[in-house]
Amino acid sequence: MSSEQIPAPTSTAAEEAGPRPGRVTAAAALAALEGLALVVGGAWILVEGLTGHPDDRTSAVTGGVTLIVLALLPLLAARGLIGRKGWSRGPAVITQIMALPVAYNMVRADSLAVPSGIVLGVVAVAALVLLVNPTTTQALGIRGPGSAEK
Repeated sequence: MSSEQIPAPTSTAAEEAGPRPGRVTAAAALAALEGLALVVGGAWILVEGLTGHPDDRTSAVTGGVTLIVLALLPLLAARGLIGRKGWSRGPAVITQIMALPVAYNMVRADSLAVPSGIVLGVVAVAALVLLVNPTTTQALGIRGPGSAEK
């Protein structure tokens, strides 16, 4: 079969559905922001644990590595949301649900963590609202219960 006989590749479902809604882009940006914050925080804890004088070097290194690994979840979710992949909403929602108790504990602290906790809480709630919006659901090709046979 020559190259002239090969049919042209069909456009993806995302392209057929039109441009990506702003809500999906905003949700992806918030998830990416959270992922980047986790990477920066993890790197900071890791560097401080290795170069500083922590009480427990092993715990500092483990905590830093853990934050960096946890950053993969929102970063992968953000990439999937940008690509309008239906699977990406689950990890994005899980990230926001995990962020809410962290934000609550930060707000209850008597330190500089209070403003950070407020920002994290606002970002998590805003991202959840964007992720469960019907426009986002439709753009990601997620069908509701009972519509599998359609």
